Amino acid sequence: MPESRRIPLAGSERTPLAGARATCAVSPDERFEVTVRIRRKTPARDLTPDASHESDAPGARRYLSREQYAREHAVDPGDLERVQRFARDHGLTVVDASAPRRSVFLSGTVRQFEQAFGTKIEQYECDGHVYRGRTGALTLPAEVAEVVEGVFGIDDRPVAIPHFQRPNASGNIIAHAAHASFTPPQLARLYEFPGGDGHGQCIGLIELGGGFRSADLKKYFQELGLPTPAVKAVRIDGARNDPSTADGADGEVMLDIEVAAGVAPGATIAVYFAPNSDKGFIDALTAAIHDETNKPSVISISWGNPEKNWTKQAMHSMDQAFQTAAAIGVTICCAAGDAGSGDENPDGLAQTGDKPDGRAHADFPASSPWVLACGGTHLTTVGNTISAETVWDDDALRSATGGGVSDIFPPPAYQASASVPPSANDARHHGRGLPDVAGVADPQTGYKVRVDGEEFVIGGTSAVAPLWAGLVALLNQALGHPAGFLNPLLYGAKGGGKVCRDITSGNNGAYHARSGWDACTGWGSPRGTRLLEALKGTSGGTRAGAARGSRESAPH
Repeated sequence: MPESRRIPLAGSERTPLAGARATCAVSPDERFEVTVRIRRKTPARDLTPDASHESDAPGARRYLSREQYAREHAVDPGDLERVQRFARDHGLTVVDASAPRRSVFLSGTVRQFEQAFGTKIEQYECDGHVYRGRTGALTLPAEVAEVVEGVFGIDDRPVAIPHFQRPNASGNIIAHAAHASFTPPQLARLYEFPGGDGHGQCIGLIELGGGFRSADLKKYFQELGLPTPAVKAVRIDGARNDPSTADGADGEVMLDIEVAAGVAPGATIAVYFAPNSDKGFIDALTAAIHDETNKPSVISISWGNPEKNWTKQAMHSMDQAFQTAAAIGVTICCAAGDAGSGDENPDGLAQTGDKPDGRAHADFPASSPWVLACGGTHLTTVGNTISAETVWDDDALRSATGGGVSDIFPPPAYQASASVPPSANDARHHGRGLPDVAGVADPQTGYKVRVDGEEFVIGGTSAVAPLWAGLVALLNQALGHPAGFLNPLLYGAKGGGKVCRDITSGNNGAYHARSGWDACTGWGSPRGTRLLEALKGTSGGTRAGAARGSRESAPH
């Protein structure tokens, strides 16, 4: 195909990690897989409700079924065939194609992918990290580029870090005094979670490394006096349940399972294990959202990175997937980060090779307007009651809740009256504010967990996302239908002030707590029964059919 007909794929630009150097060319015959994401066949405005209307709160919204979404809004068959034909013309093997996931999965050699996407693939090394990478933008023939949303997997650098707190600089988990920690059932009582056990619900967990041990789960829940939860490992892109040591990603995996199931022990826990790359993350996300077997009604994500460290095509594609989740009634809970308003803990970023720049950053995917971003607090109790709760802000660089203003996503309609401050970097810039809600995250008042045969206390906003996911499972069980996209209810007529405990003391560096919504803890920590009553008050309507009126959120 003539080069004159090729155009750059928007948002696909890549630069090497800071300090990285190309060490050698990758063997032209090395094989790997790539995911091509294709545009939706219907405009975004036809998919989800305008979140500015309180009448469109979750209980009143009509959610699509997964089957209805696939039939009415997935991929145009002609677009799917156009991409598959392009792949075959370049000698690539179509491993699979999914219209609901809007994805074509391709296998090929380095040489074939270089020719197909107009790039050069090299091996890079950075601070001991080795990854397959590329620079610049990918290119495609114009007639194919117009239908392609993103191409993922050519560059396989790690893209996210887990947001569970490792209190010391060496990165090891440190246990804290038992009196300063909580079990998930204790937090459920303190935060007034409604009754029930989540039976009939499935909580999805996205994990980009690590694993769980069944013996640990049996012992942990036995000590809590709870039944061992049903936990399923779902393999994505060849990844698997792969436990190693307590100071690695196992801490994240076990924390997520134990917190979510400790709150909703009757729920099924589906753990989607994927490689830590943009392809792995996106493939796990779309697999979970469109999983017709497990059908999670809520998904918890405790992995992320500052927005500046993502490609625009990755953020756009994931944001589109989150929008789809909102349309089919799947709640997405995302950790807001553990390094304050800068979101750049040097110890954590070392895992991905990224470098701090000293500016304020929002964490992605928490910054997507279609997710429930979860910030962190420091919790003090007297007996079985909360005596004080403040912003988690032990160390604004290494141990504090994330939060702030997105550089990428514009303010969503539902935040119109939330008084989101301008960016700390530029008073002229206004964007999506986060978090939306919060919960205890300070390691000094953290969560009792069991990891690889050892018991620890772990904190971080990583724990808050599965805590809220467990609450959503209880809400769904009590309501008899999915709570779904909660943000409109929280912001509509300042609803968050009615169903959350307002946190008014503390800061995360650049942003300060205040009465009402703030960029440290959002509306605050949960009051579960009040949230349930608010959802019951808006319940009604049917659960089938596309919701009306929408405004698409997209990177800009």
